[in-house]
Amino acid sequence: MFIPSLACAAAMVACADGGFEPRNGDMLFRVGEESQMGEAIREATDRGAALPFTHAAIVEVRDGRCMVIEACSHGVVRTDLETFLSHAARIGGRPAVAVCRLREEFGGQQAADAAVARAAEFIGQPYDYSFLPDNGRMYCSELLYECYLDLQGEHIFTARPMNFRSPDGSMPQFWSELFESLGEPVPEGVPGTNPADMFAEPGIELVGQYYITE
Repeated sequence: MFIPSLACAAAMVACADGGFEPRNGDMLFRVGEESQMGEAIREATDRGAALPFTHAAIVEVRDGRCMVIEACSHGVVRTDLETFLSHAARIGGRPAVAVCRLREEFGGQQAADAAVARAAEFIGQPYDYSFLPDNGRMYCSELLYECYLDLQGEHIFTARPMNFRSPDGSMPQFWSELFESLGEPVPEGVPGTNPADMFAEPGIELVGQYYITE
């Protein structure tokens, strides 16, 4: 897990305070407002992350304006940045959202621009409550996984066996009820992704944050 030094964190806070604007193809990692799904994701993926990120999205600079392409409960949609930030938890009164960028050795801006173009093609797909690959639906980190490829066409992010259990090994009631309603087994161990793991991947770097650290 990458945790920035105090000096680095202070520099990023200054950047955010100075009106930081993300680039096309940057990634946004968000700590969401309180919800049953958000809490269940946090419990299943919290491995000592700097923040318990539960949502991830892609920045699209469109006609000079920062938009966001995300997979949310409405499916894959295009959202304005202000609305996206408004749904974040607050730290020091500011949105708990971190901004990450592809490293040059993983394709840099060229690969990031291509990721945005791919993401736009997924707009309109429904949300993937089954958390399964290649089923015509998309959950938030799956969107990033499918869109970010290096210049050789390889996935930048890693799919790992998914865990839906709490740290104590129990299955949260939310997941049990959700998959029962779908008539599907909990996809425990099926390869997948989550925002907390993605935030720690070596192919990206933290370049800004909208919150204030103490």
